[in-house]
Amino acid sequence: MPEMLKSFDPSSGEIVGEVPITPADTIPSIVTRAHEANRAWRDIPTAERAARLKQAGQRLVERAEELGALLSREMGKPRKYGIGEVSYCGSSLSGKIDEIVAALEPQVSDGGSIESTVYYDPFGVCGVISPWNYPMSMPQWMVIPALVAGNSVVLKPSEETPLIAQAYADVLNDFLPAGVLQVIHGADVQGKALVQADVQVIAFTGSRTAGINIMGAAARDLKRLVLELGGKDPLLVLDDADITKAAAMAVENSFENSGQMCVSVERIYVAEPVAEAFEQQVAELSGKIKVGAWDDEEADLGPMINARQRDHVIAQIQDAVTKGARVLCGGTDHPPGYISPTVLADVTDDMTIMQEETFGPVACITRFTDIDEAVRRANSGVYGLGAAVFGQDETRANAVARRLDAGMIGVNKSCFATGDSPWVGAKQSGYGFHGSAAGHRQFAQCRVVTRVK
Repeated sequence: MPEMLKSFDPSSGEIVGEVPITPADTIPSIVTRAHEANRAWRDIPTAERAARLKQAGQRLVERAEELGALLSREMGKPRKYGIGEVSYCGSSLSGKIDEIVAALEPQVSDGGSIESTVYYDPFGVCGVISPWNYPMSMPQWMVIPALVAGNSVVLKPSEETPLIAQAYADVLNDFLPAGVLQVIHGADVQGKALVQADVQVIAFTGSRTAGINIMGAAARDLKRLVLELGGKDPLLVLDDADITKAAAMAVENSFENSGQMCVSVERIYVAEPVAEAFEQQVAELSGKIKVGAWDDEEADLGPMINARQRDHVIAQIQDAVTKGARVLCGGTDHPPGYISPTVLADVTDDMTIMQEETFGPVACITRFTDIDEAVRRANSGVYGLGAAVFGQDETRANAVARRLDAGMIGVNKSCFATGDSPWVGAKQSGYGFHGSAAGHRQFAQCRVVTRVK
């Protein structure tokens, strides 16, 4: 009998289901099968590959309630959000595929007597390692551009959410040739084996530490990498900010998905003249948030994914309180499995909660009197994924935004951008990026053919 990977409901500890763990020594043969399947897949015209994958979108929409319930039970987020994640993955798939196809179109450059054509060809096999916090959206973010580009894919989903990842792959495989998309299950051992196997590109979303290890292991063969790593996003609230809007955004982005989101607001810098009013509104809004199990229809937030992550967040809160942080909401005592929305004021840079990624439902507020100092503090540390600035003088707010060392910055809003904009991190929050024509092309080998006319 194969060793089994059990998946647990984080709100109750009950087993949701199980899948066989993939023996690490079989992963090279799985990758070999992917190469064999790729010989035919890469020769199919891009438009036909796209048409096959688009069919999966409608299937996901049709099964959104069923798969959304599985996603929520396995990961913990309230059912309405699980259904929403599946539904969005399905309804947005066709448009996203069209954007990828357009990005892969050959580009012709006329040089008079010569003509050059830039082609975007398949690499071969792409290894995808995806996280648990958005267990369908994150695999789709990496698997779809790899497949449309003509690569085969071996997916290693998080060991926390194997069931919904397998269900997602099963939907896609209804429309794909055998071997083009395969799933392996397990933890670090399986992930490391996949990175070391004969894959040509590795796409990973997860922690900075894991990203560093992957980059080191991939260096031997100079494998292509697309790494989306952690964040410690700052929010700057200027002295002329609309406090009501700034507080609403701070609460939404600090607590969405129980704070288990790479672009959660984790550090809030507020100008002294508006700090008290801002703190009061954030605390008031946070106190209205209801936590509960995945099937609690009134719940806004679910449990933490596991005890290890919960302990990590509580340890950061306790360190901050011990060092002088004021508790405006929540605190250090929380229901088993959960962390209630917590708001801390007077946090300082020596607290671990202002230095290391938290990945939990905590809003940390500190005051500033000098904007240059606030920018310096916001830019401190190794992360640079998202950031935001609130201020009604748009010229001033934009100038502050341009000084922030992050890949995505929002002005009077979150860092989420429009359309097919890049999802990109600065510093150690990423290597390569997703979205936009340039992002989609990172899943393809650029090749230039020049001929005499």
